[in-house]
Amino acid sequence: MPIERAASAAGSRNAPLGILMLDTRFPRPPGDIGNPATFSYPVIFKSIAQASTERVVRDRARGLVEAFRQGARELQAQGCAAIVSSCGFLALHQRSIADAVSIPVATSALLWVPMLQAMLPTGRKAGVVTATKRSLSPEHLAGAGAAADTPIAGVCEDGEFARVILGDLPAGDFVQIGKEIVQAAQQLLREYPAVGALVLECTNMRPYAAEIRRRCKLPVFDLVDLADLWMRRAIEPAG
Repeated sequence: MPIERAASAAGSRNAPLGILMLDTRFPRPPGDIGNPATFSYPVIFKSIAQASTERVVRDRARGLVEAFRQGARELQAQGCAAIVSSCGFLALHQRSIADAVSIPVATSALLWVPMLQAMLPTGRKAGVVTATKRSLSPEHLAGAGAAADTPIAGVCEDGEFARVILGDLPAGDFVQIGKEIVQAAQQLLREYPAVGALVLECTNMRPYAAEIRRRCKLPVFDLVDLADLWMRRAIEPAG
């Protein structure tokens, strides 16, 4: 599948961010990592053929890792300054994909967890809101350098989020999807009152980050934040 490029006028003079995309059809509203309007700098999308949500999330990307590695190489060849992915479950293969290129790679927002944990006071933890708790294993956490006892809450398995996003449907009720994501964050805090910061594993959750902050009264971090940290601080010229 060909590489697609989208560049913002404000950042057109700068090296782009590369984004390894799953092969999906569900809508991507502004804020989602798959929407170019989310970014204030240029991006290049590289869709990985046959990388369905089912295969990456449920089946741990078996048989697809080399395709992601090759996609990363193509993005580097296109001049990208760094690479991210559209699915946090690729944390399981963070080292393998990062080793395929010579530029920074962040496959998952889970990479925030050890960083935030180091900054939080003793007794407080970084907690994760994930697309599906049953599929997020200790191996996924380890791939991002996160502790196995990291607090985790998942979006309800039989709701609109699961039907549309995990089921990869072309339309859905995104108001309800937002409610389910916020509810998952609130459930995390009920189960783990010591959580001091929230990490959104799923890149489709960012459009609802502001509402999560408002409801949970905690800082919220996702993969776009990590991309911004690199692109705006290390790549774009000062001034």
